[in-house]
Order: sequence, then structure tokens, then C-alpha cells
Amino acid sequence: MAFLKNIIFDLGAVLINIDYKRTEKAFVKLGFKDFEDMYSQFKADAIFENLETGKISNEDFYNALISLSPNKITKEQIKDAWNEIILDWRVESLDFLETINTKYSIFLLSNTNAIHHEHFSSSLKNETNRNEIDSLFVKAYYSNEIHLRKPNVEIFEFVAKDANINIIETLFIDDTINNIETAKSLGFKTHLLLEGERIENLDYDQF
Repeated sequence: MAFLKNIIFDLGAVLINIDYKRTEKAFVKLGFKDFEDMYSQFKADAIFENLETGKISNEDFYNALISLSPNKITKEQIKDAWNEIILDWRVESLDFLETINTKYSIFLLSNTNAIHHEHFSSSLKNETNRNEIDSLFVKAYYSNEIHLRKPNVEIFEFVAKDANINIIETLFIDDTINNIETAKSLGFKTHLLLEGERIENLDYDQF
């Protein structure tokens, strides 16, 4: 068994609490009756995938959804509904990262977008008095900035190459099984973080 040297953490439901159902309900109220088919924990249609890989702007995203809605809605309503997914930060988990970054090289890998990034960055300052999340890591990788998205193989290969890390010495922690399965197929050590689990309570020696 290769010695553990690196850990890659997901963001949503790992470091910050999220709720897909809140966003789904908010969009249903705006007229998107089948929103779960458009976006969920396990899939994203073209509009949302393009937003999360930085292929379209926020304005393009808003305009696309306005054109699809049967109701007259505004960009601000869409923004608010989209941000409903983001809850509160797991402060103890963030504190824990500061205790292990001398033992392991730690990284962040998140499927996200500019709208959510702005929102969770603002809440981070308000809730934890931290100015940014990136400084906790050797490097943070956001799907909309690197134009790649989990669970595709390419994003894991990109991160491994860019970070210059050995996959078999690297643990990947995520709350979504699709992402875990891809990472595992490439040779990463993996842990599927279940509801109620917290990263500060895991036994890292087992990896």
C-alpha cells in the first residue's frame, strides 16, 4: 500500500453544507416543473454543465433560463434560486484543514460556477472571518476555471498532472458516488463522505 501524501477534498457537502432540494423547490416555484431533470447531485443538462465548465457567462445562463421559463422571471430571481443550494460552512472541518496541511499536501476540487463562488466566498467571510478558502490548500481547482467537470476522467488527470502528485499516494474525498468511482478507476485512494460524516473524524491512517 502506497503511503498517503496528498488529499483532495470536494467542497459541497464536505466543507460547506448544501441542499439540492432547496434549489429544486425554488426553481419549481419559478415555473421549472422538471428542474430535477435539469440539475441534481448526479447530473447536469447542457446549460448547467456549460456554466460549471465556464463555457457560458452568468448573463448567458440567466438569459437561457429566462427563455425556458413559462413564467416572467428576472435574473435576480434565478440567482437567488440558484444560490438556495448553499447553506452554512462546516467551521470545524475548515479548522481541521489547518491542522493537517503540514502532514499532507491538500487540494480542493469542486464542480462550481462564478455565481456560487461569489456567494460562498461572501458567506465564508461572514461566518468564519476568513478572507478566502483557497489559502487553506496548496491549490484550489474549480470546474468553471479549468473548464473540466467531475465525474469526467479528464479533470482528475488534469489535477494530478498540474499538482505534480502521484495518484496512488493521493486520497480523494467526495460526497458523490459518480465522482468516487471515476477517481477509484484511475487508482486514487477514495472515501465517499456519507451524510453525517465529517472529515475531521476520519481515520486517515487507514488509507
